Amino acid sequence: MAAVGAMSGMAGQAVQGTVTRHLHEELQKSTEVTVAVAVIRTLTRAIQRSTATTVMGLEKDLHASTEELKRSYPTAISVSAASELFLRFVTRTTALDVSDFEALKQHLIDRGNKFAEISLASKAKIAELGERFLHGGCVVMVLGCSSVILNLLETAASKGKFFTVIVVESKPGTEGLRMYKALERANIQVTMILDAQVAHRLEEVDMVLIGAEAVVESGGIINKVGTYQMTLLAGVKGKPVYVAAESYKFSRLYPLHQRDLSMATEKVEIGSSELVVPLNDYTPPENITLLITDLGVLTPAAVSDQLIQLYQ
Repeated sequence: MAAVGAMSGMAGQAVQGTVTRHLHEELQKSTEVTVAVAVIRTLTRAIQRSTATTVMGLEKDLHASTEELKRSYPTAISVSAASELFLRFVTRTTALDVSDFEALKQHLIDRGNKFAEISLASKAKIAELGERFLHGGCVVMVLGCSSVILNLLETAASKGKFFTVIVVESKPGTEGLRMYKALERANIQVTMILDAQVAHRLEEVDMVLIGAEAVVESGGIINKVGTYQMTLLAGVKGKPVYVAAESYKFSRLYPLHQRDLSMATEKVEIGSSELVVPLNDYTPPENITLLITDLGVLTPAAVSDQLIQLYQ
C-alpha cells in the first residue's frame, strides 16, 4: 500500500531501464510489498538474468543494476539503502571463492531470496515488539500511511487491546486518508484531523507512533513531511515518540540539517498559486524516544552500532 504510493509520487523521476521496469513489475504484484523488498527481488532477478561467465563479470552486472536503480530514483533513500544492504548481504559469503561459477551464481540467488524472506518477516517482528507499548485505552497519533505501523496496530487490536488512533491528514498526498480507511476496515477506533490540529490534539495523546523511509547514522529519521514538526510539538507536550522501521531502511547518511538531503518534491496548487513542497523531512535523534525494529527496541544512539554490524 505505502510502496505503490511512494513510488508513484516519484514516477516522473524514473529513468526507464530494464532493472527499473522490473522494479515496477515487482511493486505491481502486491500493494503490500514495500519498496525495499521490491528492490531486493529486482536485484535477485538481475543476478538470474546476468549472462556473465566470471565472478568479476557478475559483480559488475550487479553493481550496474544497483546504480541504475539509484539513478532512477535519486531522492528515494529506501531504494539506495536497500540496494547497498543487498550487495553486502549476498556477497558477504565464502562461496565467492568457489571454482564452480554456476554454483556460485545459484548461491547468490539463494542468498537474495533469503534476504527477501528476512525482510518480509521483519514486519511481524516489529509488530510483536511494538504492540507491547500500547496499553488499554491509550490514544495514539500517527502520520502518513506506513504499512509497518498499520500492521503493528492491527496486531495489537487482534490481541484484544482497545485503543484510539488519531490520524493526521498528512498533506500533501492522500496517505492520511488511506491510513484512516485501513484502520476503519480493521475495526480500530480512529479519527482524522487536519495537519494544523496536531498541537491542539496532542494534549489527549499518550504517544506518537511513526514509520520511516530511512533511519540515518545519527539515529534520526527521514519520513513524510510534517514528521519533524509533529515530533517537535510532541517534545513540548512531553509525549513519547516511537519510530517503527525495518533494519533494511538503515542508511549510511549523516544529515545535520534539512538542506543536507535531496528530497522528492510535489507541486501543490493553493488558489491561483502553485507551490513546490518537499515530500519528506529530517527528524533529528533528540526528537525520538525509541526505535522499534526487527533488530530489537533501540535508542537512537544505538543505531550507529547496528549500521556497523549490517555493513561490515
